[in-house]
Amino acid sequence: MSERVVPGPITDQHCFKEAVCISTDKVYDSCRDKDCLEDLRVYVSPNDQALINRAINVKCRCSEILWVYTDVEAVPFNKGYYTVDVKYFFRITLDVFTGIGSPTTVTGLATFDKKVILFGSEGHAKIYSSLYAPCESDLQTPSKSNQPRATVEVVDPICLNARLVEKKDCCCDDDDLTNIPACICQCFGGDFACDNDEKRVYVSLGVFTIIRLERLVQLLIPAYDFCIPEKECVASTEENPCELFESLQFPFDEFFPPERGCFNFEGGSSCGCGCN
Repeated sequence: MSERVVPGPITDQHCFKEAVCISTDKVYDSCRDKDCLEDLRVYVSPNDQALINRAINVKCRCSEILWVYTDVEAVPFNKGYYTVDVKYFFRITLDVFTGIGSPTTVTGLATFDKKVILFGSEGHAKIYSSLYAPCESDLQTPSKSNQPRATVEVVDPICLNARLVEKKDCCCDDDDLTNIPACICQCFGGDFACDNDEKRVYVSLGVFTIIRLERLVQLLIPAYDFCIPEKECVASTEENPCELFESLQFPFDEFFPPERGCFNFEGGSSCGCGCN
């Protein structure tokens, strides 16, 4: 076992045992974006809208991703390229001030649409696979075409600004509430207010996104050996429940928060959105 190759840095380039064929998703094209989304309308429930109508100020406490809808369509007259339509659904947590005293916390929905064009190559083969069912005959899964699949990676957005606007002062068109999925509406307790909105809330968000087009392919790769776990599973026992606790490191960062230089903002910050 001492000669077994384990995952990690490679020192010997001539220790490949065989070439193996694997089926995996290959990234054909990708892009990253740093979007500043200005003045997104925040939709709230009728009860919360009545509170906002009496508000004198609002602040954005935090924002998070609820769901991302993606759709891939081929670009006409440009073979191999596809448009990726992305719709973000954000949950916005607001502090609503109606006078002197503590604010009231309100949650609402904001959406944003984005479109990018990526290369995904061409493939028209139909794919079939079997699905094993115990004590039954094997089922044939429905066929699917070998079309590229969009994958969107996004972190919870940074809430940059929130402002309260009188309805009569609004000069921009709002999103159509009819295209919001029912599962999203249920996260806010039902329908959104759209008639008695004397005042509206608009927020600005900062979003970091990576979008990829992937396709199922077969690749020939060098193999070292089977990947066998080398570490044993460790758990506390009834005889000595403190053994696992003793193996944990002391959480110094919880008692002594790291200084500014300890944070890597380019690679991502360890800060939360401030909801807690």
